[in-house]
Amino acid sequence: MLRKTGSAARASPRTRAFHTLFIISSERRERRRTPQLALSLSLRHNCSPRGAPSTGRQEDKMLQCARRAYASRIVSSRALLRSSYRPTRNPRGTISPPSLVRLQDSIGQAGRAYSTAVEDAAPRRKKVWDSVDEAVADVKSGDVLLSGGFGLCGTPDTLIAALAKRKAEVTNITAVSNNVGSGELGLGKLLYSGQIGKIMASYIGGNKHFESLYLNGQISLELIPQGTLVGRLHAHAAGFPAFYTPTGASTAVEHGTIPIRLNEGGIKAGVAVPGNKKEAREFNGRKYVLEPAIPGDVAFIRAWKVDEVGNCVFRYAANNFSSTMGRNAKLTIVEAENIVPVGSLSPNAIHLPGIYVDRIVKATAPKQVEILTVATDADAKDESPVDPAKKAAAAQRHRIARRAAKELKDGFHVNLGIGMPTLVPEFLPPGVKVWLQSENGILGMGPYPSKDKVDADIINAGKETVTLLPGSSVFDSYESFAMIRGGHIDVAILGAMQVSQAGDIANFMIPGKLVKGIGGAMDLVSNPDKTKVIVVMEHTAKDGSPKILKECALPLTGARTVSQIITELAVFDVNRAAGELTLKELAEGVSLEEVRAKTGCEFRVASSLGQM
Repeated sequence: MLRKTGSAARASPRTRAFHTLFIISSERRERRRTPQLALSLSLRHNCSPRGAPSTGRQEDKMLQCARRAYASRIVSSRALLRSSYRPTRNPRGTISPPSLVRLQDSIGQAGRAYSTAVEDAAPRRKKVWDSVDEAVADVKSGDVLLSGGFGLCGTPDTLIAALAKRKAEVTNITAVSNNVGSGELGLGKLLYSGQIGKIMASYIGGNKHFESLYLNGQISLELIPQGTLVGRLHAHAAGFPAFYTPTGASTAVEHGTIPIRLNEGGIKAGVAVPGNKKEAREFNGRKYVLEPAIPGDVAFIRAWKVDEVGNCVFRYAANNFSSTMGRNAKLTIVEAENIVPVGSLSPNAIHLPGIYVDRIVKATAPKQVEILTVATDADAKDESPVDPAKKAAAAQRHRIARRAAKELKDGFHVNLGIGMPTLVPEFLPPGVKVWLQSENGILGMGPYPSKDKVDADIINAGKETVTLLPGSSVFDSYESFAMIRGGHIDVAILGAMQVSQAGDIANFMIPGKLVKGIGGAMDLVSNPDKTKVIVVMEHTAKDGSPKILKECALPLTGARTVSQIITELAVFDVNRAAGELTLKELAEGVSLEEVRAKTGCEFRVASSLGQM
């Protein structure tokens, strides 16, 4: 509270400082009564006593008090130093209006005496490069290159093309990505240019060129489960040297039995570089493997919108690995579909903060769609001749999918593997609606789009174009696999090459012959106590050999993880703890003897055997 003096005499320095701060706090509309009171008490208790003569030392102390008050309230310190605006009191002891007006008028003038202009708040250093070739000039031979994207969705093709121009000087790159490109698109361009010496990836898919290079000992490959891959990238970005995960426990990932490189000539010539054996440990009765972090030298990512200081926004499923990779590398280069001014992006919308981004270039490569899939027109008539064998095979797959759909309840969160599992939603019972999760970053995936609704940034885990349902959400791959490993998915429906009577599943490779990749399957089966794993497959292989066995002969995707097996002949329930199968249902027209003849292990028969 101010003391009345009864005159218009000039106020003491202590009072002037008090008035100055009071004016500032009044001018700031957002300031509230509590900080003003704290400011008053600070001056009252820490400055010279009331009525004491003011000295130079006391005046200095008073200014220090004011500065402390400024620091706690984020008030511009320049307001305390401009003596030309020291307030005066009128005979009533109140602040003279002209002083207040002068202070208010000064805001907005050159120099912004009492606040910092919004446009001046951000550093002036910009990260936009005009030349893509110059932006990638620091990539060197032997670097670990992190390349964002899932299939061809969100791949940094502009940056990859620029690096491919330097094939004579940049070689032996270790490329880290979920996929290895398609043909000469994506990382395929660097494969064909001979610049990649090693791939660390989750899924090879249909890249026959890379598969041939690996099987003939001409390139190195470290196959990594998809969730583990993004987890290892996240670990380095967050400063963790390693982490434990249930994914891959008791499989070739733990035992290191998948060769990283074969000798020239392929598997018959032997192994040049063996796989990496992992440390394993039990926590609360479950087995986990220790996975080391992956440090990247350079990250290439593509974003939808990027401002000039590097804040990135991704569109729909084009985020995938990109935001995690952007946080990881020593040098992160972003190709932006849209480069926007600072301040034009909402802070709430930022997926990758600018602190992680070093260089920005304009994306010039067009978006690609790897597998264009559109909804069929119900009114259109297909007049093309139908192969009877293909028609019978399709009917068989539909029969299996129809039975699997009965296992889903309304409101379930469900992940579908590629291939036959994607047919299941077509046969959901009336009144049953489920949330489909796709590991590339979608929850609430819808059906295939019409031709005019195709969007290259909305794809499923099989790289097919899809749609989003009302209430859906999109996220990056790290978030996606947290949902999966954490057991938040109710049911996972997968295909398989082999399944054992104990619930072991093998579905990702045939050593020396076929390398499809692990993908997200190991993660999807990593928490079978919370996520029910259902396998849908043909009962026998093409050569007639059983696919349900006492023990799997192929490398395992997961050990004791499958709870149910559905084939065109029968339905089995799996007792994972006891390692036993029970036959629950037979397909129409199928005998028990036929099932026994085509099954490679013993099984129990339910007392009330049902019909599929």
